[in-house]
Amino acid sequence: MHKLRSNRTLTLFILGLLAALGPFSIDMYLPAFHTIANDFSTTVENVQLSLTSFFVGIAIGQLIYGPLLDKYGRKKPLLVGLGIYIGTTLLCLLTRDIEHLIFLRFLQALGSCAGMVASRAMVQDYYEPRESARVFSLLMLVIAISPILAPSVGAFLLSHLDWHYIFLTLCIIAVLIFLSTYFFLPESYVGDRAFSLKPKAITAKYWEVFTNKTFLSYCFIGSIASAGMYGYLAGSSFVMQQFYGLTQREYGLAFAFVASAMVIATQLNRRLLKKWNSAQISKVANIWQSIVGVAMVLGLATNTMTFSIMLGLIFLYLFGHGFIFPNTSAIALSPFKALAGSASALLGCIQMGIGALTSGLVSYFHNDTVYPMLSVMCGCAVVSLFLHLYVSNNVEINL
Repeated sequence: MHKLRSNRTLTLFILGLLAALGPFSIDMYLPAFHTIANDFSTTVENVQLSLTSFFVGIAIGQLIYGPLLDKYGRKKPLLVGLGIYIGTTLLCLLTRDIEHLIFLRFLQALGSCAGMVASRAMVQDYYEPRESARVFSLLMLVIAISPILAPSVGAFLLSHLDWHYIFLTLCIIAVLIFLSTYFFLPESYVGDRAFSLKPKAITAKYWEVFTNKTFLSYCFIGSIASAGMYGYLAGSSFVMQQFYGLTQREYGLAFAFVASAMVIATQLNRRLLKKWNSAQISKVANIWQSIVGVAMVLGLATNTMTFSIMLGLIFLYLFGHGFIFPNTSAIALSPFKALAGSASALLGCIQMGIGALTSGLVSYFHNDTVYPMLSVMCGCAVVSLFLHLYVSNNVEINL
C-alpha cells in the first residue's frame, strides 16, 4: 500500500491507460467503418458486428481474469492479457474478410479486458468506498479522453494512410502499456494460492458476489445506463457520416466534442463527493440522463431534430453518464476486498454484456434513420432510472 501511494500519480496514470485500452480500441476505428466495408465488399451493418463481438469478448474475458487476479495477484494475469492483445491486434492487420475481423476483434477484446478488470481491482485494493469513487473519477478522466483522441487519431490515419495503420497504432500503444506495467506498476495484491480455480469453486465465488444486494443493484443501474453509451458508439458512425454527411475529420471532431462531456462530469464528480455520497449523485444523474433521452425521441417524433440539436443532446446525455459510472462502480464494489478481482470481473462482464446487447440492437434495427440509435439510448436511461428509484427505497448501502 505504501509503495503504491509513494508514486501515486504514475500508478494512477498507468491504471488509467490500462482501463482505457479497451475504449481506445473501440473508438479509434469507428471513423473507418465505411472504409472497411468498402475494402471487404460488405455493409456497414456487418462492420458494426465487429464492435458487437468486441463487447462480447470483453464480457466473457473478464469472467476469466477475475479468479486469476484473485489467485495469482494482479500483475501476472494482466501481462498475459496484454500479450494476447498485442498478438491478435497484429493479426487484424493481416485479415482480408469481415468474418475474420469479427472473430479477431473478439480475441482482441479477451486481451484488452485484463486491463479493465485489474485496474478496478487495484483501486479497490487500496481505497475505501468514498475515496475509491474519487479515484474512479480520475480513471474515468483518462477513459473519457480516449473518445476525444481516438476517433481524431483514426480519422487522421485514414486521411493519410489506410485503416490497417489504426491497428498498427493500437499495437504500438499496447506494447508501451505492457512495458510500463512490467517496470513501473507495483503489485497491489500478491494473490491467494489457496483460491481454487475449479469450476464449482469459481461459480460459488461469483454467486456470492452476484447475490450481494448492493452489488447486484448498483451493477445493473450503472450497466444499463452505460449501455446507452454503447448504443451511441454502435450507431454514431452511420448517423454522423452517412445520414448527416460529415467527413471523417468532422466526425472525429464531433465525437471529441460530445466525449468532452464525460471529462467535465468526472472532474465535477470529485468535487461533489465532498458534499454528497455516490448514491445521491448517481440518482440525480440518472434523472438528468432520462430527461435528455426522452427529449431525443421527442425531437425525432416532432421532426425538430437537427444535427446541432442532436449533438447537443448527446453531449448532455454523456455528461450524465460521467456521474453515473464512477459512483455506481464504487458502490457495487464496496462490499468486497478479498474478492475484488472476481467482483470487478463480474461488474465488467455484466456491463459489457448489456453493452453488446444494445449495440447489437442498433445494428439489428438499422433502417437508414437516426431512430435506432437514439431510441436505444433513451430506453437505457429510462430503465436505469426506474431501477435506481426502486433500489433507493429497498436497498441499504454503507458509504
